[in-house]
Amino acid sequence: MKSSKYAFIVGFLIFTLFPVFWMLKISLTPDRLLFSEGITTWPSEITWDHYYAVLIEGSFPDYFLNSFIVSFSTAILVTVIACLAGYGLSRFNFKGRTAIMTILLITQMFPIVMIIAPIYNVLTYINLVDHIAGLILVYTAFNLPFACFLMQSFFDGLPIELEEAAMIDGYTRFQALEKVTIPLCLPGIGATLGFVFTAAWSELLFALMFISRQSQMTFPAGIMNFVTKFSVDWGQMAAAMILALIPVCIFFAYIQKFIVQGLTAGAVKG
Repeated sequence: MKSSKYAFIVGFLIFTLFPVFWMLKISLTPDRLLFSEGITTWPSEITWDHYYAVLIEGSFPDYFLNSFIVSFSTAILVTVIACLAGYGLSRFNFKGRTAIMTILLITQMFPIVMIIAPIYNVLTYINLVDHIAGLILVYTAFNLPFACFLMQSFFDGLPIELEEAAMIDGYTRFQALEKVTIPLCLPGIGATLGFVFTAAWSELLFALMFISRQSQMTFPAGIMNFVTKFSVDWGQMAAAMILALIPVCIFFAYIQKFIVQGLTAGAVKG
């Protein structure tokens, strides 16, 4: 039974990591061997030319910086607003609470393609088309409803008696939130931060629709530059995607503990 469990885990890891391995292999294969040795497990010789071209000769560092600014800003904005909104929805039974939650739920039901044109008109009106600030605004708006529900579930899982005890001891509600509730909710905040950062980091459709200037492009849209009318630069595209994985892996390695704790804590109410 134990051996079958490990065999399943190993098989699952091979299945999920094989595309990354194949991407790494293509990024290290010289162009002249790309098709002649296309199905071999490892190329007979390797090259770093694709990485050099991406990092030194191309605009990938600018795309990378834009993606980091957009993803990090979106994650911080969404997490802060979702914390406040989730706390309010969890702790206060005010008039209109059900209507607000219903509206938040409805916003998740629209196909994204259907509302691109109205969003484009709004961004044009406020002069944020072709600017990463516009992307931050759109990503924040789209990730906020899910993040609010996520944070509400975490606050629901924390006993309200802890805050009441703190307020009996002399804390104001804000001090009880800052000193008692937020520290206990750090796993949920970490999980929200991770989900939003990843969603913004890998988003392509809005980046293609609202950004056309090279200096404002994020890396998912920038990678499309490797596809031309007559050819696809597979080597540089694979190298760019491998490089794009590095910051996400570092970020998740740093907040992994919070994400696992957050998913577990948010699974039940108690």
